[in-house]
Amino acid sequence: MKTRQRDRGVPDPDAPWNEITTGLWMGGHHWTDALGDGHAAVVGTEFGLVISLFSRPGHGPDPRVEHLLAEMPDRPLTAGQIHTVQQLARTAAQAVRAGRTVLVRCHSGYNRSGLVVAQALIELGWETTTAVETIRKKRSPMALNNRIFEEYLTTGLDVAQLLSSLDTPA
Repeated sequence: MKTRQRDRGVPDPDAPWNEITTGLWMGGHHWTDALGDGHAAVVGTEFGLVISLFSRPGHGPDPRVEHLLAEMPDRPLTAGQIHTVQQLARTAAQAVRAGRTVLVRCHSGYNRSGLVVAQALIELGWETTTAVETIRKKRSPMALNNRIFEEYLTTGLDVAQLLSSLDTPA
């Protein structure tokens, strides 16, 4: 399954990961420094829980770190994939409430991770628009540039999941 759409004209992130709110981080698998040099974003033991929506060998986390992997595409999601996003967001929110540090990551740390982090913030009581604005301020203005994902959040994932299930052949 292809999980990454190539070259949307979006610049690489300028950090491997960013803290969106206390204990909740968002990132990717690569980043570019101020000199324009590319780097792998390799996770060690910096976080208590890592949620990966894209994976690449050698990018961690350390085997002692709890790691949830649910690869999914950066395009319209199935009802089942939206359900997985909801579960991962609940798990992230519960971990943050318990005082754990959580990293949610995808390829660049913009869309898939943004969807899960925004939903986790909503689970923590944030308004949708505030969650999206905060992610764009703290991670990058390029975050959630997949408008479909932003529409899922605006509509609500329960409704988005229901609507996606209507497109599924019987």
